[in-house]
Amino acid sequence: MRVLLSTIGSRGEVQPVVALASELRALGQDVRLCVPPDFRAWLDELGFDVVPIGPELRGTASVRRPTPEELRKATEETVVTQFETVAVAAEGCDVLVAAGALQFATRSIAQRTGAAYVYASFCPITLPSEHHAPPPMPWRSPGKAENRALWAEDAQHWNLMFGEKVNECRAAAGQDPVDDLQAHVFTDRPWLAADAALAPWPEPEDPRVVQTGAWVWPDERPLPPGLLEFLDAGEPPVYFGFGSMRAPGELAEAMLAAARAHGRRAVIARGWAGLAAADGQPDCFGIGEVNQQALFRRVAAVVHHGGAGTTTTAARAGAPQVVVPQMYDQHYFAGRVRELGLGAATEPGVPTADTLATALETALRPDVATRARQFAGKVRTDGASVAARQLLATVPLSVGFPGRRSSVG
Repeated sequence: MRVLLSTIGSRGEVQPVVALASELRALGQDVRLCVPPDFRAWLDELGFDVVPIGPELRGTASVRRPTPEELRKATEETVVTQFETVAVAAEGCDVLVAAGALQFATRSIAQRTGAAYVYASFCPITLPSEHHAPPPMPWRSPGKAENRALWAEDAQHWNLMFGEKVNECRAAAGQDPVDDLQAHVFTDRPWLAADAALAPWPEPEDPRVVQTGAWVWPDERPLPPGLLEFLDAGEPPVYFGFGSMRAPGELAEAMLAAARAHGRRAVIARGWAGLAAADGQPDCFGIGEVNQQALFRRVAAVVHHGGAGTTTTAARAGAPQVVVPQMYDQHYFAGRVRELGLGAATEPGVPTADTLATALETALRPDVATRARQFAGKVRTDGASVAARQLLATVPLSVGFPGRRSSVG
């Protein structure tokens, strides 16, 4: 079986897809990845067939926010690019898996080619349910509407923002238009690639959603020698990192000040925003891309933006957390860290040294550290394996025969 795995996100979405790809390859399947070009070199090293999609994402973390007109143009461009690139990447594939946000073209390509199709989300609140609202977005109507009304509004926004261009691309290929783009992308049985203890689907027995568990890529890279020397030279430091998020460069100073307020050293990840850590200071160490799975087991707390991957990695490592949510599903994970007693969360946006120090006061409490270590045992690591076997068990029922279906589940 040949499988195409497609995502257009940053490392937080690409790395889980790589985890699933690795499991499928171990089971003897032929896997192709369609991901942003930022990750081409890494995936080439791992020996995967890669079709890059769109422009490089790195650098967008430090630019200004787009104007409405720029956003409209970018929206149209990403839809067209997906239809063009995924069509090429999907050639000869039996199954197309679309993972993460803004996956507009993959199901249309699957319907066109007769391949099976799966949509996978990394966070419960990105999938419709009467038990939760959609992720917070700037355009969301104010007030406390019912969840069903908010999801209806969300679906309407998808149609207004992306529907016309999607249907133009479908029409060019002789396909009928879709009138509910969100339902079209998600299907009636999406997958949820999130840990059931950390991010459960609100209806565990709901047959409409397949929760596989988080797709965790086993990172076996050694930590850099300089970082190991820093870790060994004193008490566990506090890790700070915002991944691919926008952030002002001076935020590193606030991070270091917050750690110092508690007598702690700091490890500061530069991230895509290029945070400038005070490398010359004996109590601060700046890093680039490293093995977070190994590092988080060596720190006193993890301060981060609340991405699904980072939150899961910190929880699995048993590290207390401070979540500083910026957008989308990060607000959900901030709430979960608070609810589970695994740490604290700040208000959205750029934090100050004082707000970080206040949140760290909670995260560094002994009882929080104990709870985080205990919770680590509940976080499963076999989600990618479960998903791979689910795919193999289900797809043969859908492909290889005339009139095969365009979705699985």
